Amino acid sequence: MSNVFELKNVYKTYRNDGKEFTALKDVSLEIREGEIFGIIGMSGAGKSTLVRTLNRLEEVSDGSVKFYDKDLMALSARELHEVRHSISMIFQGFNLVSQRTVIENVEQPLRIAGVPRGKRREKARQMLEIVGLREKESVYPARLSGGQKQRVAIARALAADPKVLLCDEATSALDPKITGEILDLLKKINQDRKLTIVIITHEMAVVEKICDRVAIIDDGILAEIGDVKEVFSAPKSKAAKKLVFPSNPFDPSDPDSRLIRIVFDGTRASEPFIANLVEQTGLKVNILSANTRSVGGIGYGQMVLELPKDESEQKTITDFFTGNGLFVSEVR
Repeated sequence: MSNVFELKNVYKTYRNDGKEFTALKDVSLEIREGEIFGIIGMSGAGKSTLVRTLNRLEEVSDGSVKFYDKDLMALSARELHEVRHSISMIFQGFNLVSQRTVIENVEQPLRIAGVPRGKRREKARQMLEIVGLREKESVYPARLSGGQKQRVAIARALAADPKVLLCDEATSALDPKITGEILDLLKKINQDRKLTIVIITHEMAVVEKICDRVAIIDDGILAEIGDVKEVFSAPKSKAAKKLVFPSNPFDPSDPDSRLIRIVFDGTRASEPFIANLVEQTGLKVNILSANTRSVGGIGYGQMVLELPKDESEQKTITDFFTGNGLFVSEVR
């Protein structure tokens, strides 16, 4: 599988009124052809700056960004224009032209490219068919729901036949039900058109639902990168743990208690792990949190448990869970 993007030691520093702020610090990563790649971080972490380096809307201060082995910094204006034609973007705010109908909005990139009216109208209708809005072609954006507006934006992005679709917080303005529908649509487009999709978000649920791999950005630094299932099951960095660990609805009985998180996939959901623990070891744990998540189409369960004070009993419990094939990690 070839790399669409390859970033090496990327820095981005802003300078204003004699002050400096470094938004990206030594970021290196690869995005593979045909995958859905997530970039996640809290507000101000640098994720939007990072995605804007992928089409050189942001000039990097140091390091290199390659698109299919082409160094973006070395491209002429004409070459950069060609590359940008291969990279479409959708945004949180939809960015539709209110004075144009749905089909005219979808035609916009084709109009700019000089495609004749008949051909661009035919192509726009094909794109509206893909996103399920063929009957809305004569409607103006003001009469559309938020989900419909984002579908139009996706159709417009696809009209140029891009190699990559960049989604910058594209579902942040939508309610959970519509977010799920838009993510399902993006997944289908990825599978049907083999389109590489890069999703920028602050919501782990978005990444878990459709991404193949994820990069976690924390204060401009690449904190962790890997397959979504692996990062969810066994996060290594503090930033990743903050994103994937569940919040505890109940406080531990002691502030100094040892807490662990156990994770199991849906095929093991019917197994009574806690009951088996009590039956086989005679030891008990306090359940502080429990929930299920869908990660890459597979259901996962996770629990946060408070362990007994005795260290030997703690070891017996953790050995029991790991011996039964569960992921066990410390919660701090």
